[in-house]
Amino acid sequence: MKNAKQFLVFSVAILLAAHSFAQNDDMPDSRRKTESFERFHTMDVRAELATFTLAGIGEGAPTTPLEKVPYTSLGKDSIVFEGNGIKAEVKTAPFDPAKHKLNYDDKYLVRIDRRPYYGNYGKVPKTEISNVMLIIRGDTINIPPTAYNDLFNLNFTYLDKGLERTTDAVYISKVGQRVYLYLFSKDNTGSYEVTWIIQDRRYLRRILDYGFM
Repeated sequence: MKNAKQFLVFSVAILLAAHSFAQNDDMPDSRRKTESFERFHTMDVRAELATFTLAGIGEGAPTTPLEKVPYTSLGKDSIVFEGNGIKAEVKTAPFDPAKHKLNYDDKYLVRIDRRPYYGNYGKVPKTEISNVMLIIRGDTINIPPTAYNDLFNLNFTYLDKGLERTTDAVYISKVGQRVYLYLFSKDNTGSYEVTWIIQDRRYLRRILDYGFM
């Protein structure tokens, strides 16, 4: 209960800061909110997402929290979650501009490999996600590169009053049909959160929100 309250306070603080944040008016932004929590209307899944996502905090009183698989290993370039028959790992690697097509609008970087991107938007990223691995009770789940190859400068942790924390986790629905792999990347240039949804041991889709500060 204490951790839940801390997360709620932190979430509200981030959302308030996000409302006060104004993007540089000169910077074009071709990113769309089509994958956002706000536009996701499958109600049972939406209710579950609202229990742990920042974008879902406005749904009101949360339902019973989902079963959580916390991280078991955390490094600068990787995070591992393991428990309840599930193992997940996310890795990052240095971003090599020579291996990507960079599209600029005036002085601002707006697309990487012809896609709008997230993380240090407007500038060349320093890191990219190199791999997302998820195993559920012996079955390897295929997370397609298109689910993460527009996400950059991923930070697994953030500082809270001098303490390093993370809200990244794997969540399991009560009926056991859905698994959520959730990451929150806090960055001074604009933060984002992504949830990869697994339904019946198959990748379904992602929910992506950005603009948190």
